[in-house]
Amino acid sequence: MKKGSLILLILYLSVFGFCGLTWADDFLGVPLIQGGRLVQKSDKQVEIKTPLTHDEVLAYYKEALKDLPDIKIRDWERATYIEDDGKEAWHSITISKQDERGTKVVITKDRWTWIIGTLVLRYIGVFVVLLFLLVGMSLSGAIISRLVKKSG
Repeated sequence: MKKGSLILLILYLSVFGFCGLTWADDFLGVPLIQGGRLVQKSDKQVEIKTPLTHDEVLAYYKEALKDLPDIKIRDWERATYIEDDGKEAWHSITISKQDERGTKVVITKDRWTWIIGTLVLRYIGVFVVLLFLLVGMSLSGAIISRLVKKSG
C-alpha cells in the first residue's frame, strides 16, 4: 500500500506538480535566451553574450514578447532596441549588431531616474513651447495694433 501511494505521489508530482515551473531563466519577466554566456547580472541589468546571430535573437524576443501590447522595436545602425512603454518591470532590451564573435543582449530594469527625468523634460518642454507662443502672439499683437492705428 505504501509503495503504491509513493508511486502515485511521484507520478502526480511529475505530471502536475512541475507544470507551473519555468525551466528557462528570466530577468524581470523577460526570458533569457538559452545557450548564451552570462557576462554580468545585477538587480538593474543583465548582459548575455550568445553565439546566435542578431536576426535569430531578434526573432526569439519578438516571439517571446508578442503578447505584450506596449512594445516598441527600434532598428538602429549598431543595435536593435526593444522598449516597453507599458507597466512591465523591465525598460529595454538592446541586441547588438556589429559583433563577429556573437551577439550581445542587454536587458535593463525600469529606473525611477529615467521616469522622473522624462517627466521633468516634458514639463519643462511644455513651458518652453508656451513661452514661444506668448512671445509670438505678443509680437503679432503689437504689429497688428500698430497697423490698425495707422490705417484708422
